[in-house]
Amino acid sequence: MPQVMISAVHKSSGKTTVSLGLCRALAMRGLKVQPFKKGLDYIDPMWLAEAAGTPCHNLDFRTMTKDEITHRFARHARAADIALVEGNKGLHDGMDVKGGDSNAALAQLLGAPVVLVVDTQGMARGIAPLLLGYQAFAPDVRIAGVILNKVASARHEGKLRAAIEHYTSVPVIGAIRLDPSMTITERHLGLIPSCEAKEAEETIARIAATVGASVDLDKLLDVAASAEPLPPVAALPRVPANGGDVRIGIARDAAFGFYYASDLEALAEAGAELVEFDTLRDPHLPKLDGLFIGGGFPETHLDALEANVSLRWEIRAAIEAGLPVYAECGGLMYLSRNVSWQGRRAEMVGALPADVVMRPRPAGHGYIRLRETGKGPWPNAQAEFSAHEFHYSTLTNIGPGLDYAYEVLRGTGIDGRRDGIVYRNVLASYAHLHDSEANPWPRRFVGFVRRCAQGAPMRLAARA
Repeated sequence: MPQVMISAVHKSSGKTTVSLGLCRALAMRGLKVQPFKKGLDYIDPMWLAEAAGTPCHNLDFRTMTKDEITHRFARHARAADIALVEGNKGLHDGMDVKGGDSNAALAQLLGAPVVLVVDTQGMARGIAPLLLGYQAFAPDVRIAGVILNKVASARHEGKLRAAIEHYTSVPVIGAIRLDPSMTITERHLGLIPSCEAKEAEETIARIAATVGASVDLDKLLDVAASAEPLPPVAALPRVPANGGDVRIGIARDAAFGFYYASDLEALAEAGAELVEFDTLRDPHLPKLDGLFIGGGFPETHLDALEANVSLRWEIRAAIEAGLPVYAECGGLMYLSRNVSWQGRRAEMVGALPADVVMRPRPAGHGYIRLRETGKGPWPNAQAEFSAHEFHYSTLTNIGPGLDYAYEVLRGTGIDGRRDGIVYRNVLASYAHLHDSEANPWPRRFVGFVRRCAQGAPMRLAARA
């Protein structure tokens, strides 16, 4: 199974841009490229999927077991000509001081050779001890090549190559010149999502042309072909598809686009027909049995969201009538009364008794640990699980007497103690859930939607 991990010495070395370019350049050769992203991240996978033409799947130590990681990787990589795993941060960075959750640990788990992207600005002969140090620090992690990034000139490239060839055994796979046109615009949560970037395809094509001309793709394919075979893993239990007997709407547009590919896959496998709609342009909801509104950047589309009055009213009426709804972060914001940002306040759906205020700094960022309270519409038999949050907004003027699905053990959530507002058949939280053995939320949500659609008596959480 040809595979390679693209990692870096430190964050912001350009590994995402390089990975995008490699995915598209390899796809242009007629290869089926399967991208993966380490950690819980939405925006990088959106760009990687766009570049490869294949959904990108997340591999995460904090929410998945090692068996789940290898199973998910093998399941999707086996059908591809090459699997490309983009790391996060630096090769040895992570929360575990022993490196158990690092990119290096993931490379070892998958048997993937590592190609290291190095930001070479202000560096020449010093690249040699840097690479030697990385090799000596974790000799079991095979650094099979290096891509020199942000190289100043041909002379600079020559110095770098000479130092690497003289002092190390690491092959140089490519050298990419410093080029401002290779930059993707960033926002407070990272890169602008590809669903929002009007020139996304043009940007990817431009990056791919540069990376394809600067990296020896044949050498990269040789490196990928040298990967170790995956160890056999027991198949994880999956819910067989049953023909899509319930229709679940997915808000998917420039305002809402944060969805894990594996979560959407699990919803479909549990029997949901996924029906996409546009909160910015569609005046009416399609015929649905349930609704999933993921995260995104609703604050940057306040005018369009507010102007779509008919859709907002239909969503609110459907919620009052008992429609099962799951909303995460941006979806929570959309279901609130209003959102205030940069001196502007816009009316939202108004189903949840709370107002949203955008803050200048993150209000919650990182992994969050939750414990079920039992008050959610589809409670988890597994009492505790990990998820992820990254939000600049907070809720104010929250109505009294609301139920909450989660107790926050680590992280912020809504108020540092609770997350997951329960209203009628709605569960809306700041936490982003990730389908896993410990928290198979798609299966539980689809089951709840199915019971509601079949007319089973449901406990509607009292109005605030």
